[in-house]
Amino acid sequence: QVQLAESGGGSVQVGGSLRLSCVASSAITSSHCMAWFRQTPGKERERVATIRFGAGYSDYADSVKERFTISQDYQKNTVYLQMNSLKPEDTAMYYCAAGLMYGRFCDTAQRNYDTWGQGTQVTVSS
Repeated sequence: QVQLAESGGGSVQVGGSLRLSCVASSAITSSHCMAWFRQTPGKERERVATIRFGAGYSDYADSVKERFTISQDYQKNTVYLQMNSLKPEDTAMYYCAAGLMYGRFCDTAQRNYDTWGQGTQVTVSS
């Protein structure tokens, strides 16, 4: 069973940047999709970005397009989320997730991801 560990969260001012990392405990294959989700208290978990591990096909929620970039380091079994131009509404707990999926693009529904990290908090203040 793969385990995921996120890091890189913190507090930043509006307009700032953060880079989140998600390291997998064992090899992630090209059959895996990796995703970043985020959640604030009282709200449902929201998909932020997904990436087909290996091939690199990525997709983003409309709310983060042009500001966030998901990327991968295949050799390090690591996925990153570069977050630029941060806004207060980006404040949330960010979770990394992995799921076995087939096809070019990754599903956005959290039910299709069966491995989750513990989360890392991102706080954006004005």
